[in-house]
Amino acid sequence: MFDRRLITKFDWKFLLIIFSILLISTLSLYSVSVHKGQVKGIFYIKQIYWIVIALTVFFAAMVIDYHTIARYAYLIYGVVVFLLILVMLIGKSGLGAQRWLSIGFISFQPSEFSKLGILLVLARYFSENARGDGFRMSQLIFPLILLGIPFLLVLKQPDLGTGLSITFVFIAMLFLVGFHSRSLIFVGLISLLLAPFAWSFFWHHLKPYQRERLMTFIHPTSDPSGTGYHIIQSKIAIGSGGVLGKGLMGGTQSQLKFLPEGHTDFIFSVFAEEWGFIGIFVLLVLFGLLLLWGVDVAFKAKDSLGTFLAAGIVGMIGFNVIVNISMTLGMVPVVGVPLPLMSYGGTAMVTTMAALGLLMNVKIRRFMLFY
Repeated sequence: MFDRRLITKFDWKFLLIIFSILLISTLSLYSVSVHKGQVKGIFYIKQIYWIVIALTVFFAAMVIDYHTIARYAYLIYGVVVFLLILVMLIGKSGLGAQRWLSIGFISFQPSEFSKLGILLVLARYFSENARGDGFRMSQLIFPLILLGIPFLLVLKQPDLGTGLSITFVFIAMLFLVGFHSRSLIFVGLISLLLAPFAWSFFWHHLKPYQRERLMTFIHPTSDPSGTGYHIIQSKIAIGSGGVLGKGLMGGTQSQLKFLPEGHTDFIFSVFAEEWGFIGIFVLLVLFGLLLLWGVDVAFKAKDSLGTFLAAGIVGMIGFNVIVNISMTLGMVPVVGVPLPLMSYGGTAMVTTMAALGLLMNVKIRRFMLFY
């Protein structure tokens, strides 16, 4: 039965921040889709459909007690791993990657769901095994295995961006649980010794286009009409926006199709060109408020499970925001990380809103006496 106390503890300011970012996203996708009355795509229409579905998921994730959800963490994790294996066997390929599963007319990306799977299972493990003096290395073997299985399956697709994102969920939680001092020294020494071998393994398992992206990051002007084209055009778009921007559908880089993937990886560049420095400032403030709200939830959560869930969500969303914006500015290699709540993509939208629903879940239940 629905608990009416959830309504009284609901933080409407949080929802207002989310709706503000979603509105900015829809306007940017509309700009990419329509020019001078000619429809070039239906990204914004599809995104509205996904937003409606994602809002439903958001409220479901908020209403069901997160303790109840955590009870099924290992089952959810198992389903996610199964879907990732299915992608490897029968997944749909596109743009040099095999990342999608198709059911009828719907295609979705299971690697996005892996973020929720690893978030839930790690939060449950760390909350059940927390120690006052920090974790020893032997206690980290199992969570590293839990992380490693989906990480390797996602990397196989290949989807380096999502692999790094789920890794950062793990890192965010480690900051809370802490290391035993001896274990920290041991991990540091082992990491230094294994770093050359890890890099060699990592480099040789990258696809050719992924290697080209990394080399382009180092020398972006070495191939301006090829691998460096995205970054160069993105910088031009952001810089040409100036202080006030060129207005909705006024950006030349996006409207004239100089900027590729303007609806996904480079939607920030589209927005920056049209709304300028003022628009960028507003968007960054919104994301900043969203993340600070999440940090506050983590510190004030009623129990360790809630703290770990909130920390993992903040780490996941914060990582995606920082990496995506840095990517469009040429500060990090292009690794295909979407901008949360902004980039076009149904699976990413549903995953992000589910995570935010869990965040609200943790907050409203810290005021309740009984679960």
